[in-house]
Order: sequence, then structure tokens, then C-alpha cells
Amino acid sequence: MSPQTANGTTDLTGKMLIAMPGMGDPRFEHSVVFMCDHSDEGAMGLIVNKPSHDVDIQTLLTQLDIDMVPQLSGRAVHFGGPVEMGRGFVLHSPDYSSAMTTLRVQDDICMTATLDVLEELGRGQGPAQWLMALGYAGWGAGQLEGELAANGWLVCESSARLLFDLPDVEKWEAALETLGVAALALSSEGGTA
Repeated sequence: MSPQTANGTTDLTGKMLIAMPGMGDPRFEHSVVFMCDHSDEGAMGLIVNKPSHDVDIQTLLTQLDIDMVPQLSGRAVHFGGPVEMGRGFVLHSPDYSSAMTTLRVQDDICMTATLDVLEELGRGQGPAQWLMALGYAGWGAGQLEGELAANGWLVCESSARLLFDLPDVEKWEAALETLGVAALALSSEGGTA
């Protein structure tokens, strides 16, 4: 049984949202969102399958005056969502914990939003698996529940494999496959049985 929020809705922390076709917001088209927090007050997640076309990790670390090992060259920085796009978040494996703040979202996935994780990554240290995102997706109280009721999102279990191992272009279909849904079978028109 899934945990509940105080008002009795299912707590989606640690789950993934899969954008349905026809959602209406082009920023979320074919998005997979890892949910970092969900409560009665609202929800926060990171889009994990949309690399930024404007910045990569080398550009970001250079702007922050953080030295970088050559192995990081070419690593993507993701568009995490349209809220606070100048704020960075690192989803990562649990083998790293910031001296400042690391949130353990679930057993195999943590989130750190402080510069020390970027400094560690720049040195070639830090977590073994990670994904960097700028900005986040946020919902006010009841807003996400409304979007779910309007068939804007499907919900699936998350996994470190889906987050860290798959190429970004494969994550949306792979998330659907965890539910036994083929992408071609989806319609932008929702319905109830």
C-alpha cells in the first residue's frame, strides 16, 4: 500500500510521472518527472529526460569557477522544469552525502542542491551515478492531483536504472513499458471505464 498524505491522497514522493500526449504544455511534452517531494502543500519534481540545449556540465562548472576532470566533458545538464531555472539539483546514488544537505528520496536515489556536490563531481569524486538539472517542476496544493484526474500524467515506479543508465531519448518509452503500455497505444484523449 502506498503512503498517504495527510488529506488521504497517495504520496507520490519517489515515483515518476509520465506526461500523456496532448497534455497541452509543450515544456512537459514527452517528459518523465522524478518526484522529489509530494504533500498536501504541493509537489516538486525534476524532469529527467530533457537535456538542456543551452548548457552542459563543463559550461556550468566553468561559470561557477569549479575545476573539472576531463571525464565530465560532454555530460548533459537537464532542464529540470520551468520553476527557478537558475537553481541546480543533482539526483544521485546513495554512495554520496553532502556535508550540508542531502535528501534521501528513496533507498537508491538521493538529491543534493548545494554547490559541494558539484565541487566533488568536478574533482572526479562524489556519487557514482548522478544527473544534474537546472530548475524544477512545482505544483501548488491540489494542482498535481487535478492534472492526474484530467489524465495529464501516468504514474510509475522509479528506478536508478531508468534515471541514470538509459539514454534520455529512451526514458519516456521505458517508463511507459514499466506499466505495460506501448507508446503507440496512447491517445491524447483520456477516458474512464
